[in-house]
Amino acid sequence: MGSSNDHHLQSHQLSDSNQNGIAVVMVPFPAQGHLNQLLQLSCLISSSYRLPVHYVGSAIHNRQARLRANALSPSQIAKIHFHDLPTPEFDSPPPDPNASVKFPVQLQPSWFASVHLRHPVAALLQQMSSKARRVVIVHDPSMSMAVQDAASIANAECYAFNCISVFTLLTMVCEGLGKPFPFQESAEGLPSLEGVSTDEGWRFAAAQNEYMRIREGDLHNTSRAIEGPFLDLLSSQEPSLNKQQWAIGPILPLKSGHHGLTRKHECLEWLNKQAPKSVLYVSFGTTVSLSDKQVRELAEGLEQSRQKFLWVLREADKGDIFDGEDRIVELPEGLEGRVEGIGLVIRDWAPQPEILAHSSVGAFMSHCGWNSCIESISMGVPIACWPMHSDQPRNSFLVTEMLKTGLLIRKWEKRDELVSSSTIKDIVRRLMASEEGDKIRKRAGEVGDAVRHSTEEGGVSRMELESFISHIMR
Repeated sequence: MGSSNDHHLQSHQLSDSNQNGIAVVMVPFPAQGHLNQLLQLSCLISSSYRLPVHYVGSAIHNRQARLRANALSPSQIAKIHFHDLPTPEFDSPPPDPNASVKFPVQLQPSWFASVHLRHPVAALLQQMSSKARRVVIVHDPSMSMAVQDAASIANAECYAFNCISVFTLLTMVCEGLGKPFPFQESAEGLPSLEGVSTDEGWRFAAAQNEYMRIREGDLHNTSRAIEGPFLDLLSSQEPSLNKQQWAIGPILPLKSGHHGLTRKHECLEWLNKQAPKSVLYVSFGTTVSLSDKQVRELAEGLEQSRQKFLWVLREADKGDIFDGEDRIVELPEGLEGRVEGIGLVIRDWAPQPEILAHSSVGAFMSHCGWNSCIESISMGVPIACWPMHSDQPRNSFLVTEMLKTGLLIRKWEKRDELVSSSTIKDIVRRLMASEEGDKIRKRAGEVGDAVRHSTEEGGVSRMELESFISHIMR
């Protein structure tokens, strides 16, 4: 899977506009939400601070990251140096929409293959270290094994980039240490970790943990405007976390309209024709596969709610998204005809940040992966939370109970039950067409303003990003 630029570093790549002698190497975890966040950070660092950024992974996953670079302009992506490193062939089975545990086991073979990036990554770092004054490695915590050899390179240093909310991370750290969660009163009813992963998933995470010790600090895709208290506690809870913490998020491009997209997606044209805040956006990300039965209930619930909706209906990703055909998810007969003008169903890749930034979107029905949460929070859009696996149940708790910017569709302990069309209809109406919904929308708007301000000149997230940049350029 090598490519022309794989790991033969042309010396000009390190010298161009880089008088500081700093090379930044991004090592993302091969799942869409993770690939995307590190690509956004890559563009932010290379475009705003003119540092050379190297994005490292298998050819398949680098191609996936580029293909789905939501809201990033081609000129920004052109500045990133992609390195297609060899990984072993891996199985790429289709997702199982009827699995009782919704964790994306179909992606596991690609994750196990990513462990084999260790030696190619070490060779790349070694080569860079001879040309750069300092090699700064920013890696996903789930890729710690792959960057372990940085510890033996004198001028290399590692930083973990957390792709989940600090709230969720803090609850897990406390549980791991057997300590009570500091916000016990307000965290009454915190969802359990049961059913959020598989045994293999937990083992994979545990194997990475051992190599987290070599990092110098942590970056978080969140803002102190929403997670300040949790960030302060994170440092005090565990000595090994007593490293520098930078909350630099949200790292997505928040200025809509400057995306340099060559072609507007049809759904944006459709949204232009709708009234302000009138549309519910429905999407469950790239790792969730709904059963045919559940899709039917959801379709009927949306139809019965009589609210406008934009529904992205796609099969979950395989380990190799370029491999073969995806299952076409069946809708109830005649539905698309009946909802014409009211609802739009799209089956291809959707420009989510642009959709959430659109003035006619009034709420978001989401699985609550952190990418989706932070995008929705930043745009001031309330969330109908329907968590499926991993960090999602606790992200949902953060949104509904801590930030009060959303409603829960179903409790985590009822995750094995079918969610009925009447439950869906009721939640949609509560959020889109009631006083309660208006209140939540107002609150979401205020939180969104605070988060966006934090990324502007003089804002707390911008200052933390600048503190990180000056730290690595010291």
